[in-house]
Amino acid sequence: MTLKQTPSQTVGPYFAYGLTAQQYHYPHGQVAGSQLVRGQVRGEPVRITGRVLDGQGQPVDDAMIEIWQANSAGRFNHPLDQRADRPLDPDFLGFGRCGTGTREDLSFVFDTVKPGSAQPGHAPFVTLVVFMRGVLSHAYTRLYFSDEAAANTADPVLGLVPAERRHTLIAQRRDTATGVEYVFDIRMQGVDETVFFDI
Repeated sequence: MTLKQTPSQTVGPYFAYGLTAQQYHYPHGQVAGSQLVRGQVRGEPVRITGRVLDGQGQPVDDAMIEIWQANSAGRFNHPLDQRADRPLDPDFLGFGRCGTGTREDLSFVFDTVKPGSAQPGHAPFVTLVVFMRGVLSHAYTRLYFSDEAAANTADPVLGLVPAERRHTLIAQRRDTATGVEYVFDIRMQGVDETVFFDI
């Protein structure tokens, strides 16, 4: 008996089923969701929202975003971060996933806290990883905060980005009736393409 080769495909569109099942109402669990906070989390609660846009500026309906960030004290919820002077927060997860296919405007939304600076001289930031159709290797980027202008100017990583492109990494603060939101659209190609990092 001869078996045929498994058909090849680009990454996705199985994020919904395998990685964000509850968001899409599949009947099984998932490791992480869009809520990074539970209970009485320390720090400033914020919402991060945005869309993944293709080269024509159209929102992508089946992308998935992962985020990873420090807590409000600047410590990561990871075994390698053993800094005792920066306490862990038992109500903060530090990692989340959200797909872009369940909201009417095809946005992703994360409820989290504003991170503290993870290192002296570095601005607060959130790491984002983008998975989507046609992208064979996920794309890494960072989100910085528009109300941290002085820290952003001094940040050594942001300083490596050409000045005319740094704005693509800055989430814009918006005060709403339900709290603070930071809006961050991720542009995969074209005008104002988001800066991605080679990791």
